[in-house]
Amino acid sequence: MEHARSQISLIVGLGNPGLEYAFTRHNMGFMTVGRLLNKLNNGFESYSRYNSEIFSGRYRGRRLLLQLPQTYMNCSGEAVRRLMAVEELLPENLLVVYDDLDIPFGRLRLRAGGSSGGHRGMESIISELGSESFIRLRVGIGHPGKGGVSDYVLSGFAEEEREKLEKVTDMAAEAVKSVLLRGLSAAMNQYNKWNFDEEMKKEQAQDVEFKESGSAAKNS
Repeated sequence: MEHARSQISLIVGLGNPGLEYAFTRHNMGFMTVGRLLNKLNNGFESYSRYNSEIFSGRYRGRRLLLQLPQTYMNCSGEAVRRLMAVEELLPENLLVVYDDLDIPFGRLRLRAGGSSGGHRGMESIISELGSESFIRLRVGIGHPGKGGVSDYVLSGFAEEEREKLEKVTDMAAEAVKSVLLRGLSAAMNQYNKWNFDEEMKKEQAQDVEFKESGSAAKNS
């Protein structure tokens, strides 16, 4: 089912509160919504309520809320349900951003609905709302393989990943903006294909082409 652009009123980023978790893989949702807030930059007011940090403002003529639950990941749904009840929002008004083990780092996946995929924060939201019918943006963090998943998601990024992190969260925030501006289908067509490594290869090839064309112009 297509979600009309005007339906999204609440964007939730999932993560754990506290400095010790701030730059861990499990906080990719927090990081993406933080980046989105910087991009919107239209006088959003912040306040703490419903066990959450909430940012309220207007975007393209309509009210928009951004929420960072402070309940710790496994109880995120309690905070989301409380805010949605007060604001009289339905699941189709919601977009949730979170980390995903089954997607490689540097990749994104937008979906209209579906199961939690084993993600505890999503399990909590689905349970509290009694619905899976809301948009979600999964931001890939990769899988540790045979290593412990719990330790992996609560650990910091590898050095190679840290070098890419700003670009990844930037593109994830752009994917959310695209849903707001153009609707889910258009955003999926663009951002579900996005691949950090492939984009870097394209940029490097363009740089080489530009330098070669500049050198040829000088010699002509």
